[in-house]
Amino acid sequence: MAPPPDTSGSCSAFHECERIFAQWGYPFQDYSESFRQSLDTVCRCSRFFLGVVKRDAHVIPLLASLFEGQTPERNPSADLQQRVAEVADRNGLMRVLRQWRNREMAIIAWQDICGLLDIDSVLTRISETAESAIRTALDWLFDDACRRWGVPRRKDGSAQSLVVLGMGKLGGYELNFSSDIDLVFAYVEDGELPGRNGATYAEFYTRLAQSLVHVLDAVTEDGFVFRVDVRLRPFGESGPLVVSFDSCERYYQAQARDWERYAMVKVRAVGGDAKDGREFERFFHPFVYRRYLDYRVFGELRSLKARIMAELRRKDRGDNIKLGAGGIREIEFIGQAFQLIRGGRNVELQDRRILVVLERLGRLRLLEHGTASFLCAAYRFLRKVENRLQQYEDKQTHELPVSEERRGLLAFSMGFESWEGFLHRLDEVRRRVHEIFTEVIAEPPQPARGEPLLDGGEAELSQALAGFDGAAEAMTGALVKFRASAPVRRLGAGARAELQRVIGKLLAELAAFRVSDPVGVLGRILELFESIAGRGVYFSLLAENPSALSQLVRLAAASPWIVRLIAGAPILLDELLDPRTLYSPLTRESLGREADILFSSLAPDDDEQLMLRLRQFKAAHQLRIAAADIMNVIPVMVVSDYLTDLAEVVIERVLRLAWKFAAARHGIPPVEAETSVDFPGFGIIAYGKLGGIELGYGSDLDLVFLYDGVASDAVTDGPRPISAAEFYARVVQRMVSLLTADMPGGALYEVDLRLRPSGSSGLLVSKADAYENYQLHQAWTWERQALVRARFVAGDPKVGARFDAIRRNVLCRERDSRQVRLDVRSMREKMREHLADRRPGVFDLKQGVGGIADIEFIVQFGVLISAAKHCEITRWTDTVRLLDSLRAINFLELGQADRLRCAYCDYRGRVHRLALQEMPALAASSEFPGHRTAVEAVWKQIIEAPVF
Repeated sequence: MAPPPDTSGSCSAFHECERIFAQWGYPFQDYSESFRQSLDTVCRCSRFFLGVVKRDAHVIPLLASLFEGQTPERNPSADLQQRVAEVADRNGLMRVLRQWRNREMAIIAWQDICGLLDIDSVLTRISETAESAIRTALDWLFDDACRRWGVPRRKDGSAQSLVVLGMGKLGGYELNFSSDIDLVFAYVEDGELPGRNGATYAEFYTRLAQSLVHVLDAVTEDGFVFRVDVRLRPFGESGPLVVSFDSCERYYQAQARDWERYAMVKVRAVGGDAKDGREFERFFHPFVYRRYLDYRVFGELRSLKARIMAELRRKDRGDNIKLGAGGIREIEFIGQAFQLIRGGRNVELQDRRILVVLERLGRLRLLEHGTASFLCAAYRFLRKVENRLQQYEDKQTHELPVSEERRGLLAFSMGFESWEGFLHRLDEVRRRVHEIFTEVIAEPPQPARGEPLLDGGEAELSQALAGFDGAAEAMTGALVKFRASAPVRRLGAGARAELQRVIGKLLAELAAFRVSDPVGVLGRILELFESIAGRGVYFSLLAENPSALSQLVRLAAASPWIVRLIAGAPILLDELLDPRTLYSPLTRESLGREADILFSSLAPDDDEQLMLRLRQFKAAHQLRIAAADIMNVIPVMVVSDYLTDLAEVVIERVLRLAWKFAAARHGIPPVEAETSVDFPGFGIIAYGKLGGIELGYGSDLDLVFLYDGVASDAVTDGPRPISAAEFYARVVQRMVSLLTADMPGGALYEVDLRLRPSGSSGLLVSKADAYENYQLHQAWTWERQALVRARFVAGDPKVGARFDAIRRNVLCRERDSRQVRLDVRSMREKMREHLADRRPGVFDLKQGVGGIADIEFIVQFGVLISAAKHCEITRWTDTVRLLDSLRAINFLELGQADRLRCAYCDYRGRVHRLALQEMPALAASSEFPGHRTAVEAVWKQIIEAPVF
């Protein structure tokens, strides 16, 4: 560190150090030049440090040994406990605590100013010092109180101490150098002390808490330990000093104010019984972290910040680096805003340390990575400035100095050559912090429409909607009906005000977007608003994020299915906030990682919450896929790929839950070696659209279940043993129940098990040997057609390999092409008769002549009669790649394959879009004439060819 500016007083620090060394009998010149320079530097920058060194003879040799690295690992807490064990009375306790605190804080100041500790470590060390003082003092005072008045005991007879909860920076291990400590005092079980005149536990703990505050806070000739602030307790200064668990629960469930949630973000037990402390921490968790997204936080933080700024202006304290514009509090507000809004769902944000939260916000892309990194650096810089201000005289100040001497010392202690250079850097940091704070927290601009759309008469509504020309009357009627609905009438004042803002912005968006059907789009969105009216926080989300409302209008104009999806899971509104993710569906691997993170964030035994979150997970990714589909970001074939990947991820997670459920009760069957450790001997086979990687938005799942490598009558190894066959059947039953259960957000998927051997009358799960025998000797032609599109999707890979071998063996057998042709044609005719829409002027895209089913039957027929000589074509299960394979072996001509592929993709694309419009898979008979003609021609040539 460069020498400090030559200011009055600072030049004498070196000589002062010499006098102190002489005072304690330490030869100054015997210490290294670098150590002496460090003392000189710190003495100039901290009068507090200089005062401690003058009063405490043990500090200098301790610092010297630390500087030279000769001191073994220190344990300040153990040192304090040893000292306190020797005191005889409260005065002795207070003296020991203060002397110990002053020595520890002097060491921290020296290490901080000399750069021996980074700011993160400094804040942690200060917090640990405070916690050690609290715990040690409380233990001594509790023992003393028990000797005086008796021992408060729990119902089980064990002694029950007071619980001390640290709030704010103490709870987050972020105490600044001369910080006060925010404490709340509580106890779990109520009662009375023994004896005729026994006090209540409340009286006992109140006296104990008062004693603790006095011991820590009182200023004596040795100074103080830590200033104590107890105003964050329930009911504030008007409430009791100590609260029981029951009264605490009643208060926070019914009477706590919104700002108290912010105070509880960092709550941590810092003294007393550890088990009781953890119980209090668990109690506060759901109060702080809501399971839903709470965007009201932005408005509440804005209001709180406005009050702080008004108070600073009143006191002319604009240079306050904690509370002023761009100060420490604004960085904390940014982090806490995301914690309180999203922390209930993103458990990574449930951390007391603001730096950890900011880093995770960047990793989760809730903040730009560069923005999060800057905020971390800015926070460290401002906290370092804060410490330097307070280390000078051990005073709790956040104001920049006025005198030239103090300014020069502050700049020097921060590593700057001049006050101007330091101030320039500080101003840059605060300006950028305030810009980010404004972007995140500031109220969005209000739309031009400010009419009271929820309260005005029909004439006022009509006037407000005049710009919609012929649609105004119908839109007026929709709004009148909406505001008269019971859910809207039941809204509280706050939610109603937020909805008022949203309606104004909605109409502005409809006008700006020039929606072709404003009446229909408005109606869809109003129905959505009516369905979510019970959760006013969603109106806050839309009011605070105009871009989300804009995306909602775009998607609602394109698809009523999307609006219904959101209505079933309103949490999906959060997906509209970031177009980068909204229109970017995840890959199979990324989906799996996100699902794993989701599962790891929840209690492993809370199946109901796991299934609710899994439904939200599926809906969120369906929304992303549909949004990207509508905006033509991804082609139709990729839409099915994404939907298929999503289904497979969901199936695997449901399998885990079902397996865990069955294994916990029955154990698992004894299987052969080299099987999967996760689901040994069990496999899931997908048929139909899932097997063919052609899933649509509303597709159900055609599933077949196999087991292998274990005898059917082998017994599980758990507390309630059952046969292997019964175990696997229970896994399947549990899976189907979890997938199809009607919960908020609907079922995950509808499941069809009729493609298993012997159909609905067959076993739920088949042994692989029996399945192979059935496919080879009993299956109908249509069942072998279905096998063309079947594939392993989850479970034990060894079972998957066995299924692949069975499928290949069955499909690659020699067949009578004449009989197969007859069977395929007969089945197709039955399907047309029973399933096709035969109305005049209608073309059934799936079942009509020349439609999707005809193409699929042509492909399946080709595989069944060609695979014996060309087994390689069984590698694929999807229609498009099978068309390419059949072209490669000359079953289809090049032109035929191309025309069938083109027709198939166009038909599928239309079916996807119709599903998003909640319309059946039908087209006008005048559409797709070329495709229909081409498909019919190939059908006649291949399927209806003369049979000899």
